[in-house]
Amino acid sequence: MIERATKEDANEILEIQKLAYISEAELYNNYDIMPLKEDIETVIESFDKNVVLKYFNDGKIVGSVRAFEENGNCHINKLMVHPEYQNQGIGRKLMEEIEKYFNHVTFKLFTGSRSTKNIALYEKLGYKGYKTEKLDIEDTVFLFMEK
Repeated sequence: MIERATKEDANEILEIQKLAYISEAELYNNYDIMPLKEDIETVIESFDKNVVLKYFNDGKIVGSVRAFEENGNCHINKLMVHPEYQNQGIGRKLMEEIEKYFNHVTFKLFTGSRSTKNIALYEKLGYKGYKTEKLDIEDTVFLFMEK
């Protein structure tokens, strides 16, 4: 079940984020990535700008995604699924649901350029890569994708 999250869900979402992004950190042998450093205040603030969705399984949150619209672009970020629930289609369902909140936009996102599972998911959903670039926030080279 997917529904819109509230600030009261921030702690649980941050806990999942810290677990879900460990695999990304391992890919790059860098545990200083932004999703692992994010604090509760930042997550709470993200609700002011973003639509935040949560995925429930047996009454607990096991996945989440955030997105906001700016200048005709919908920026999707922080797609995460608890490691015990990955590879069950939850990420795909969250992506499909978040897209329903935005009309007549270009969807944009980025993921680690070595994150082959993430890239494959986004490509199945119709996203295409258009550039790779490092951001000031960390050393990871990201693949930027749009649909």
